[in-house]
Amino acid sequence: GFCLSYFLVNQWVMDFLRQPLFDVLPADKHQLYFTSLFENFLTHLKIAAVTAIFGLSPFFFYQLWNFVAPGLYPKERKFVVPFIAVGTGFFVGGAAFAYYILFPAAFKFFIQYGLPTDTPLLTIGAYYGTDLKLLLLFGMAFELPVIVVLLGFLGVIDAAFLRKHRQSSIIGITILCAMFAPPDAISMLIMMAPLIVLFEMSIWVVQWLGVRRERQRKLIEAELNTE
Repeated sequence: GFCLSYFLVNQWVMDFLRQPLFDVLPADKHQLYFTSLFENFLTHLKIAAVTAIFGLSPFFFYQLWNFVAPGLYPKERKFVVPFIAVGTGFFVGGAAFAYYILFPAAFKFFIQYGLPTDTPLLTIGAYYGTDLKLLLLFGMAFELPVIVVLLGFLGVIDAAFLRKHRQSSIIGITILCAMFAPPDAISMLIMMAPLIVLFEMSIWVVQWLGVRRERQRKLIEAELNTE
């Protein structure tokens, strides 16, 4: 995956990642600089590695499913494809949310912040490093409902447990957003709002799974009693 990313799509990915920055920079400042001999090369390697992570994410979720599958009922093991699709979708969706929602607002704020005489001089390593970190961070953050639903699917937690700990969960989400989001209130709120909404949606999904799991358990018990 890394080799394919590096040799086939790396340049396209770099162009794609710097577009939100260039959209808020004056046309005569569409440049990124490198200040050390190896910075440009190492940045290309990092971008190829992160691109491979996103490209191979279905395989990673498949491995995760294989880890939990032995604890499931035979009928539940058939949900491997929906789990991979949902997990990958939320992972890529979180990165897309950061790119299309967070980046334009945050980049505009930070580029225009300060005095008119302040001139941005952005390096390749610093800019792409920030981009990659935020894309991975949002991708992993959007896995919150997937993890919650998976735990509900396994019967580890239920909707009552989630509702009981709703307040502490929201506080935890807020703290994580304050720690890892860009250092401004707008970016933190942009990250926090969808996570809270996704958490609330996951409660309803876990409730539905609990009802479905209990019905399935009763059916299995009824079949065993009949035998």
